[in-house]
Amino acid sequence: MTPIEVPKQPQTLRKEKVLLTGGTGFVASHVLDSLVTKGYPVVVTVRSEEKGQRLLQSLSSFTAPNQVQYAIVSDISTKNAFDDILIHHQRDHPFIYVIHTASPYQLSFADPVNDCLKPAINGTTYLLDSLHRLCPSVKRVVITSSSAAILNPPNHRKVYDESSWSEVTWEQAMQPEHTYRASKKFAEQAAWAFLRDNNPLFSIATINNTYTFGPLSRSLANSSQFSSAEVNTSNRRIWDLIHGNWRNADGSACIPPTAPVFTFVDVRDVADAHLAALTAHGQRYYIVGGFFSNYQIAKIVEEEFEGVLGGDVLPDLRGQQDDFEQDKHWKFDVTRSNKVLGIRYRGLWESVTDTVVSMLEFEKGAALN
Repeated sequence: MTPIEVPKQPQTLRKEKVLLTGGTGFVASHVLDSLVTKGYPVVVTVRSEEKGQRLLQSLSSFTAPNQVQYAIVSDISTKNAFDDILIHHQRDHPFIYVIHTASPYQLSFADPVNDCLKPAINGTTYLLDSLHRLCPSVKRVVITSSSAAILNPPNHRKVYDESSWSEVTWEQAMQPEHTYRASKKFAEQAAWAFLRDNNPLFSIATINNTYTFGPLSRSLANSSQFSSAEVNTSNRRIWDLIHGNWRNADGSACIPPTAPVFTFVDVRDVADAHLAALTAHGQRYYIVGGFFSNYQIAKIVEEEFEGVLGGDVLPDLRGQQDDFEQDKHWKFDVTRSNKVLGIRYRGLWESVTDTVVSMLEFEKGAALN
């Protein structure tokens, strides 16, 4: 197995300081790795002192002194939650760029409005309002949106691109199966409306990525900190596969259906898109690497890792059918991210194998500590 590359300490620091919200999330952790490697000074928002200290510890081996700082924002959906941070840094070394990844992610809610919709919308608009009032230095805000704000199941378009918007309504958002994708749509629309109505000095770009696979964050250098809680929702299927959860007691396969989404992207490409969007034209960017199915993932892991994982972990795929039918599936157009952001997407094979390698590495490290 080829080990996952660990970031190297930058030789020189750039002048443009970046505010990164939600910095301990899966996508944000890779964005942070890329920012650090490229020499950006970064302030990361976290929810607690413990998370902030853990973050600094994990980054210590490959960051320049004081390159990364953290600030505690326990609830991003509170009005003026970012004001103290912005005022403090505006006095000394003001922010030039902001990357906003923080947003609630759950699939079930006791109260869809107050547990998901309002936090997602307010967490975005309150940040934009604070930046507008307090940070004339900020040039660009990159917001992590989602393909959920683009897709329109079950009445899919033949081809999706950045002009596509989900048609989910506020009324439908009260149903748990629609709440999350509605929150992404309405939060992103609120951001564009803020830009239109307030004419701030900064511009906006959104990153609309699909299901995101890829290695666990390289910044988790201290593998003793690793637990299965580090595995994001999209990667959970790979974790379950390599831990025998797609195999019945008799060895036969119990592969879960792939639906409703058959598109993926590697988290490293998502991180690259965020950084490229700091200086590219401010607009939406649909970020998709290709198609996948759970069966295809299982085949890749069987071919690459059967000898490593042992014969009693992976399912017997003989007689299994792939549930992805490309000729019947909607298509996607990522020309804009190719041409404007310069993204050359990793394939499924590379993404899956690197994901498995990282999981095995971190588990091994945790077992040795």
